[in-house]
Amino acid sequence: MSEVRFDGRVAIVTGAGVGLGRSHALGLAARGAKVVVNDLGVATDGTGSSSAAARAVVEEIRAAGGKAIANGANVADAAQVQAMVDEAIAEFGHVDILVNNAGILRDKTFAKMTLDDFKMVVDVHLMGTVNCTHALWRHMLEREYGRIVLTTSSSGLYGNFGQSNYGAAKASMLGFMNVLHHEGSRKNVRINMLAPTATTRMTEELFPAAVKDLLKPETITPGLLALVSEDAPSRMILGAGGGCFAETKIYETQGVALMGDDLSPEGVLANLDTIRSEDGQTLMAGAFDQTNKYIKMAAELRGIPLEAKE
Repeated sequence: MSEVRFDGRVAIVTGAGVGLGRSHALGLAARGAKVVVNDLGVATDGTGSSSAAARAVVEEIRAAGGKAIANGANVADAAQVQAMVDEAIAEFGHVDILVNNAGILRDKTFAKMTLDDFKMVVDVHLMGTVNCTHALWRHMLEREYGRIVLTTSSSGLYGNFGQSNYGAAKASMLGFMNVLHHEGSRKNVRINMLAPTATTRMTEELFPAAVKDLLKPETITPGLLALVSEDAPSRMILGAGGGCFAETKIYETQGVALMGDDLSPEGVLANLDTIRSEDGQTLMAGAFDQTNKYIKMAAELRGIPLEAKE
């Protein structure tokens, strides 16, 4: 395998002043990328602002011989995001890589959470990702090259107590990635999801001291670099933490086809074991794969012949 390099590539990394974003920005720069280090400089709950963290990362990159600029755009503000993209293109000529990493936390049980707290987390994680991706989408399609990473979380994929807002925002990345994969693949724009487990200022209170060194952001960044490389896959959910990497996939069971008296709530409940059986489960390439599967199963049960498409 040849060395992964980003010479001539330009990357925007959001939330890059600290933690995972900082590690990603430094990792990209170390392998030749020019980097826009974006960070609004807010606290973990989204309050306050300061550009000091982003500037510090830029200085680190420049001190090591790399090229970088700082940007303090709020990713939840589409106008600020567009200005950031315009600045990046004016400075470096183009943008090849987008790492959507910015995020905040406002954890509470759903019963105690205000709608404002729910909306703000969704605005930053989901709409922040949408704003940044949308601002670059046509640019990447026109250049027929793009590598985009969305940051998801085990809280979105599997659930976590007290994080309904965060989990909803992170789970939404799946649908966004799936659609953009179909729309971008014909133009060599590849999009993936990273599901990291790391000790950052957002998670440091969740882990005992003995574990913190195992889960440093630097153990995740190699996976990020792979997902934005020339040979990157597309439509992959890469779990990462402590130097460990795995793929998360969503399968659909074979299921059952029902008719007559069985086509009822009672029939569905009576067949739950079969419906949930993992035997014959498959991956779905797209939405109509599921539709076509159900048409075939229903037609076979009813003895209805289907005309083969030319």
